[in-house]
Formats: sequence, structure tokens, C-alpha cells
Amino acid sequence: MSHHRNPRALLTPAMRQVLERMARAGRPPLHALTPDQARAAYEAGAGVLELAPHKLARVQDLHFTARDGHALPARLYAPELPALDRPALPVLLYFHGGGFTVGSIATHDVLCRHLSHLAHCAVVSVDYRLAPQHRFPTAAEDAWDSLLALHAQAASLGLDPTRLAIGGDSAGGTLSAVAALMARDAGLPLALQLLFYPGCAGHQNTPSHHAFAQGFMLEAAHIDYFFGHYLRFPQDRNDWRFAPLDGVDESGHVRDLEGVAPAWIGLAECDPLTDEGIAYADRLRRAHVPVDLEIYRGVVHGFINLGRAIPEALTAHADAARALRHAFAAHRAP
Repeated sequence: MSHHRNPRALLTPAMRQVLERMARAGRPPLHALTPDQARAAYEAGAGVLELAPHKLARVQDLHFTARDGHALPARLYAPELPALDRPALPVLLYFHGGGFTVGSIATHDVLCRHLSHLAHCAVVSVDYRLAPQHRFPTAAEDAWDSLLALHAQAASLGLDPTRLAIGGDSAGGTLSAVAALMARDAGLPLALQLLFYPGCAGHQNTPSHHAFAQGFMLEAAHIDYFFGHYLRFPQDRNDWRFAPLDGVDESGHVRDLEGVAPAWIGLAECDPLTDEGIAYADRLRRAHVPVDLEIYRGVVHGFINLGRAIPEALTAHADAARALRHAFAAHRAP
């Protein structure tokens, strides 16, 4: 993707105004804080420009058991209660963003409620374990363990295990792409992988990383901070469970993407991660995987959580929900 010589000129007026307000607030950047301080700051800022939370018929706290016995908190959102006289709801397993270091079920509560309402499906959001207390590959393992647990427990929760999708934003998009590959390998069919601006590459050296390195919400310093806490060793960057685009497996081969679940990928134009998201969509298409790629013009990383200020967030929510509805309809039993 080619990039403008003056990247700030690409921003929509509303997006520019939000960034200017954030700059005037003068709060320390997350990368200047300890991980615990960064988590608290991220939690405090979440929801400030979000939509009002949608009221749903069912909101239920759960937990899934990880491979080491750890209880992973999860929250189920559904627009209706289970009933014998109607089909079980399809379900989206959702992983929040936050650079594997910050974020939680709470920071993405409004988004998950909105997706559940718009797509008329259940959404299950998971608190996978965060760095630096839990470094790579714990988050990827927690994502896969959550998917297995949800698939096993879906029927008992009144959900349809044959209509299961996976999704997330940013680091959560990475985890979703990785878990979709694991599902392909295990023969667990998924209706869709729903990826909002996922991190896909092992190294941050694309033109978009250079063009949007500073002043566009997610900065190069944030990325270095997050990955510095998450990765154990430099060679972890080359592991496909961190970099599904160009990482390699134990035999040194880049993962084949053929047969993985269809993908809906929503990217922000003014985002360091845009180029690698496009590259991942291209690799999926070359592997004959159906891909719907949307690039939202003039907005930055994280825009989907700014629905009260950024109209493109509402468009992206609606587009993602439409993709979920279509995918679940295609998987409905005859």
C-alpha cells in the first residue's frame, strides 16, 4: 500500500480532532508506564468515546480451563435466552487487543455487546493471560484452549458448536489468526475468522510502520514496549504463533494457509499494522481462502472502540456483523 508524504492529511476531521484532544490531555504514554500502570490507564480510558452499552437478554460470566489448569475468565453475551422452540445461537469467540500486555473483557465489553446485538449471535470474550507475567506463547495457548473449551461446552451453554467463529482486534486478531490455523490443523471447522487490524508479521519494517510511527494512536514506541514484555527471546519473532504471516514452524517452514477458515479483515488506513494486514489477506487469497478485506479511510488503530466520535467505527461494526451473519447462515444445518 502506498503512503502519503503527509500522513496526517489522510485523517478524517473527526479522527484528527480525537487525536488532538488526546494530545492536549497530556497523559503519559503507556510505554512510559509500568505494565500494571499501563493496564490501569488503558482500563480508565476504555469506554470514554464508546457507544452506550447495549442491553442484552443474557450476560453470563464463565471460565475455561487452560492446559495448565489455570481458570481463564470469560463472559458470554447473547441477544436472547436459550429456548427449546428456537435454534441454538451461533457464537463468536472474541479476544481483546492490547499488545498482549493490557486490555481485558471489561475494556471490550461495549464492543462485544454491540457485535452480539448486530449479528444476532452469542459472543464469548476471554481474558487470556497477559505479559510480562505470562510471556509468549502463553496467550496463543490460552486462545486455543479457550476455543477447544467453548466448542466442547457450547451445547450445554445453549449455543451451536457447528456455527463457531473466532475474532479479535490487534493482538486479539493475531491470536484469532493463529487459533484459526490450529483449528484447521485439528479438523475443527470455523465459520469465520474476524480480524480487526491484526498484527501478522514478525518484524515491523513495512512502509506503514514508517509512515505512521508517531502521532497515530499506536506508535512505534508502544509496539516495542508491548513486544518487549511479551516475547521471551528475539527468535520468538520468527515463530508462526506470533507472526502468522511470515513466521515458521518447528521445521523452519512458513505455515501453509490452505483450508483455514474464511476471513473478514478490517483495517485502519492510518495504522502501522495496515501493510501486514493487507499482506496476510493476499497470502490467504493465494491459498484459495475466501477473504473480505475492508480498509477504513482516515482512521487509526483502535478506532472500533471510538464509536461515539468516529462514524467509521459504526460502519466497521455493521460490516463485521454482516460478515458474521452470512458466515453463520452458510454453516446452518439443512
